[in-house]
Amino acid sequence: MQAAIYRGPGDIAIEDVPKPEVESPTDAVIRVTHTAVCGSDLWFYRGDNEPEPGSRVGHEPMGIVEAVGDDVTSVAPGDRVLAPFAISCGECEFCRKGLYTSCVEDESWSGDNGGAQGEYVKCPFADGTLVRVPDRYADDEDTLESLLPLTDVMGTGHHAAVSAGVSEGDTAVVIGDGAVGLCGVLAAQRLGAERIIAVGHHDDRLELAKEFGATETVTERGEDATERIEELTYGGANHVMECVGAASAMNTAIAAARPGGTVGYVGVPYGVDEEGLDVFSMFSDNIALRGGVAPVRDYAEELLSDVVQGTLDPSPIFTKTVDLDGVPEGYRAMDEREAIKVLVKP
Repeated sequence: MQAAIYRGPGDIAIEDVPKPEVESPTDAVIRVTHTAVCGSDLWFYRGDNEPEPGSRVGHEPMGIVEAVGDDVTSVAPGDRVLAPFAISCGECEFCRKGLYTSCVEDESWSGDNGGAQGEYVKCPFADGTLVRVPDRYADDEDTLESLLPLTDVMGTGHHAAVSAGVSEGDTAVVIGDGAVGLCGVLAAQRLGAERIIAVGHHDDRLELAKEFGATETVTERGEDATERIEELTYGGANHVMECVGAASAMNTAIAAARPGGTVGYVGVPYGVDEEGLDVFSMFSDNIALRGGVAPVRDYAEELLSDVVQGTLDPSPIFTKTVDLDGVPEGYRAMDEREAIKVLVKP
C-alpha cells in the first residue's frame, strides 16, 4: 500500500509501505476513503516536534472496515466508520469517564498502525475507538464530508465551547480562525450562544466564521485586539475559547475574559514555555482555565446525530481536496495559508 511519509521539514513523500493486518483479537483494519491534513501536522512539517524521518503521518481516518479480530463486536467488515484522532481502549479508568485521550494504552495512528494519510490503517482497539456511520449515510458523499471533521477539529472546537461553559444566550469569544476556531464558532452557535465574536487575521476565514454563526469579527492583533474585544463586550466575555495554541493567543484569551470568566483552551501549546502566560491576570480576576486535548470520542455520537439530521455541517472548512499523491501539495497549501483544511480522498 501507499502512505504519506515524513522525510524532514517541508518534505512529505508518498511511498510504498507494508499494509497493516489484524494481529490481535481487538484489531480492525480499515480501508481509508477519506482523511485530512491537520493544522497540528504543520508543526512537524515546519520542523517543530519532529517525528523520526520515515514515520507515517496522519490521524483523521474514515473508511470501510476490511477485517476484524475475533473479539471485535461493534463493527464488522463492510461497515463505514470514522475514527477519532486518539485511539482508546474504551475500558480503562479514563476511557470510562470520557477522557479517551488519556487512555492508558497510549496508542496512535502512526507506526505499525499505518498512519491515517494512507490507503489502510489498523485500529488496535476497535470497540473502544471506532464510530460506525449509519448504513443509510454510508455512501452519501456530502454527509461523509460533513462527518469527517468529527475525527478531530469539530470535536475539538466543541470541546473548547464546552470547556468555556458556553450555553443558551451567552456571549462567546473565539480566538483563532483556523479549522478548529471555525468549528468552535459552529459549536458555540450549536450550544445557543447569542453573540459570537470571532478573532482572526484572514478576511476569507472570518467570512466563513460569519456563515457559521459569528455575529462580530475582530481583526486587530495584540493589545489592539484586546481593546476591541473589551469594547464589544463592555469589559470582557464570560466565555472565551482559545483555538490556536500560541502563547500570544492564550494571553489574548486571558485578557478577553471577564472577571470570573472561563477560558476553554484546545490549541496545541506552542511557545508558552518561552513567552509565558499572564497567570497574574488569571489570579487577580478569578479566571478559570479549562480544556486541553479534546476527547473527541466522547462527543462523536452526539455530533454525528446532528450532522445526519442536517443541523450541523462543518464541511466548508475543507477548501482544497487532493488524492493521496497530492498530500505533499496539501501540506504546502496549508502551510502557506492557501487552504483552511485539506480533504484527502485516497
